[in-house]
Amino acid sequence: MSELNQVCRRSVRLLALMAPVVLCVAPAAAQQRKAGDLSIKPYGFETFNHEKVDAEFGTLTGPENRRDPNGNLIELAFVRFKSTSKTPGAPVVYLAGGPGGSGIGTAMGTRFPLFMALREVGDVVAFDQRGTGFSKPNLSCAQRLDIPLDVAPSRAALVKAVREQSRECEFFWQTLQRVDLAAYNSNESADDLEDLRRALGARQISLWSISYGTHLALATIRRHPQAISRAILAGTEGPDHTYKLPSNIEKHLADLSEVIKNDPAIGGEIPDFRALMKSVFDKLEREPQAVEITDPLTHEPVKVTVNKYVLQNFVANNIGTTVTASFPALFYRAARGDYRDLAQIWLSQSRDELGNAMSFMMDCASGETAARRDRIKREATTTLLGDLMNDPFPDVCEEWKAPDLGDDFRSVVRADVPVLFISGTLDARTPISNAEEYRVGFPNSTRLIVEGAVHSDPLFLSSPEIKDVMLEFMRGQTVSTTRIKLPPMKFTPLMAQATK
Repeated sequence: MSELNQVCRRSVRLLALMAPVVLCVAPAAAQQRKAGDLSIKPYGFETFNHEKVDAEFGTLTGPENRRDPNGNLIELAFVRFKSTSKTPGAPVVYLAGGPGGSGIGTAMGTRFPLFMALREVGDVVAFDQRGTGFSKPNLSCAQRLDIPLDVAPSRAALVKAVREQSRECEFFWQTLQRVDLAAYNSNESADDLEDLRRALGARQISLWSISYGTHLALATIRRHPQAISRAILAGTEGPDHTYKLPSNIEKHLADLSEVIKNDPAIGGEIPDFRALMKSVFDKLEREPQAVEITDPLTHEPVKVTVNKYVLQNFVANNIGTTVTASFPALFYRAARGDYRDLAQIWLSQSRDELGNAMSFMMDCASGETAARRDRIKREATTTLLGDLMNDPFPDVCEEWKAPDLGDDFRSVVRADVPVLFISGTLDARTPISNAEEYRVGFPNSTRLIVEGAVHSDPLFLSSPEIKDVMLEFMRGQTVSTTRIKLPPMKFTPLMAQATK
């Protein structure tokens, strides 16, 4: 799983410990509510670092499936931080990534200062999208993968395990809990935002989004352009970007290799990182390794087989994130016969949490055009990681039965809404080319390139200038810069003690 998905799941688990979260849809209780019901109460907001601020906790009742007038009602949760401005503008609604991330959970973490800063513009709303966080139902899956360690790691083994657990989670929510999973797609979520705007009595809202949140922001702009004042899209995932292009990953490896080559601490040892990767992959393909490590759950010795697939899979799922800083050391040690870190990685992944049903439904519904699918297949045959960055999709979608949103959904969005596109030059998950592809539909757009930034937090927090640009843009001012250069990436020391 990607670093972002891991962070999202940790936020949801923390939320579950901090407040009661009703997981099931209760039809009897739903009859006592009606769509449009809004509740807002004073709320003492506290971050994971115990910073406190007065806020409001709100819930909005809405339809689960707008095509079914007799369907379930769901509850959308949000936290509102009131504006510090004497003349506040449109409320700023934060859209988390994932999909499956919690907006409220995000506000509790490292981006809390940004939530506070943006109050200078208007009210700031940390929004939990349908199926996530404090929203009800929260569609977390109880299942964990259970890949036997005596089976050689492979894509087939991983996909098989994910499909089996997905089948169980889908049955639990769809059949036992009577959740209409088909309603969990980006179009329904976009309409949730329009319902929220109306309920708050706002003429317009502004959107602040990252990763999958930008995917939702673009769907919202397409469906409700007059309702959106401005939008920040950081790490753009366009409507046809759910599945990653191998060529983008290959370009990232070339860029990363150049950064490593020029690094004074490790460049001398690794003058060609891509060549090092290939040599380690080839070695593990010829000679899979049985590694004895300590199981962190049982504290007993356990043997774990690692091979080319384990390393490819780890890199593909974490490339272009902050985990990238550990790549050179991981390959350097593996080239010298130290596979302990890699064994721990596979042991952890073999037991990984499945995640959230909403996440699977959203991605499967967004899908891909035939042209993109064909391009991925072509490129996968000539690149170092193939198409592993898309696993377990699209195979797993068969278990979730998500109705495809179609190619109209995946087409270029066109609107006069002012948009700030923020991209990092080392973000392989949502590269600059993603933003450029969809920026053509926004004549009033601005772009900010952050040189050296990878995915997630660095797109917002790696330089104080990013916050300044965001505030300038949200105020309607001309931004003071369109390019920020970060200090070089700090890589893990090559011979740091490996995990035992």
